[in-house]
Amino acid sequence: MTAPVPADVISRLKAVLGEGGWSQDPDRLAPKLVEWRDRWSGTTPLLALPRSVGDVAAVIGVCASSQVAITPQGGNTGLVGGQIPQGEILLSLERLRAIRAVDTEDDVLVAEAGVTLAAVHEAALQVRRRFPLSLASEGSATIGGLVSTNAGGVAVLRYGTMRQLVLGLEVVLPNGEVWGGLKRLRKDNTGYDLKQLFIGAEGTLGVVTAAALKLFPELASRAVAIAGVATPRDAVALLGEAKAITGGAVESFELICRLGMELAVRHIPGARKPLERAPPWYVLIEIASNEAGAAEAAMERLLEAGMDSGRVLDAALAQTESQARAFWALRENQSAAQKSEGAAWKHDIAVPVSRIADFLETAGTELTARYPGVRIDAFGHVGDGNIHYDVLGSPDADPAVHNGRRDEAAHLVHEIVMSFDGSISAEHGLGTMKTAEALAYKSPVEAAVQRAIRAALDPARIMNPRVLF
Repeated sequence: MTAPVPADVISRLKAVLGEGGWSQDPDRLAPKLVEWRDRWSGTTPLLALPRSVGDVAAVIGVCASSQVAITPQGGNTGLVGGQIPQGEILLSLERLRAIRAVDTEDDVLVAEAGVTLAAVHEAALQVRRRFPLSLASEGSATIGGLVSTNAGGVAVLRYGTMRQLVLGLEVVLPNGEVWGGLKRLRKDNTGYDLKQLFIGAEGTLGVVTAAALKLFPELASRAVAIAGVATPRDAVALLGEAKAITGGAVESFELICRLGMELAVRHIPGARKPLERAPPWYVLIEIASNEAGAAEAAMERLLEAGMDSGRVLDAALAQTESQARAFWALRENQSAAQKSEGAAWKHDIAVPVSRIADFLETAGTELTARYPGVRIDAFGHVGDGNIHYDVLGSPDADPAVHNGRRDEAAHLVHEIVMSFDGSISAEHGLGTMKTAEALAYKSPVEAAVQRAIRAALDPARIMNPRVLF
């Protein structure tokens, strides 16, 4: 728990924020002090609600002068506890909601930190462009949070993470100064690429207040299918075929295990099984093209080739947009479908694509041997090696007992991940959940460099002090 914030600092913050710019109302604070899975809850003496970058700078300036800690928060969709304060000032960016510019010549959209991903999608579509980052929480996830956690989503295979989608940033530094780095350049070799310091920094080096985002042309054709495969190895091989057949037009390539699909059909209203016979594994494939009809033709060639090679056991091709949305709902509701099944150990990991099958086989063997009765629910992004590896207790398991083994099991999973040259956090960040464990896997040189960068920008460590090294 962070040291109590002096009363005079609270008074100064209220003064700089003005009427409506802060809150201590328990009902207003309550939803911001708990993570959506109820794993973390926190406290704060004051919720700061700045309206502008100037307000953000003023808040951080007051806190810096008194060495008072701050926890920044976007849409509160994080899953590793980094956005939940433990006595710090809670700085919400929810009121920075302006889309400052949309430029079709530069193909750039400038959005403030509190703009939701869904709002960015809508603004891009209005000028016949698209922003390709896509994830299930797009209605609540905000640009500031997506930048700060280097979010990826389901289209990383083709477009990359936020690191590849951000052209420039506006950031308030830990001393209250504003770095106006909202460039729209695709090339700039004038020194360090400072924006990359703040992407994925989880608010530890400053507060992102706006971002210049890359836009892409509208798509002329899109095809979505679900294919059944026998093994993850077949899924990876099918991905290779998809890349070759489409010339790189694969938007998404998502893996879902049989258990995950069964839970989605059982617990998600309106969900229906996509294939008549349940295969061991499912792959959701989306292909997109700027040429009319090209995506559908490529998907048909891919599924035909998969059937001929024996890798595809069965397949269903969406015939309408509503069918495509229904297929995607089965993938996007994987986590929600688990909620009625009791406690779960959740792991957000990445391994090289070539090692996905090895990881799943090794982890499944070791976990089921050590914890008899557990159920493995693995799903995720085959194209970038990011697997959400969730372990559910048996239907009659005591949730308290299952949760009591969570940290021990996570260590086992992470050891297996590292043996395959992977990462213990692929898209959710480290937060407070994984910071200490991640340090054990960092080399002394890497840890020292990260600490030096942080100390240079935030020597008093007031920015999200419990997160990162």
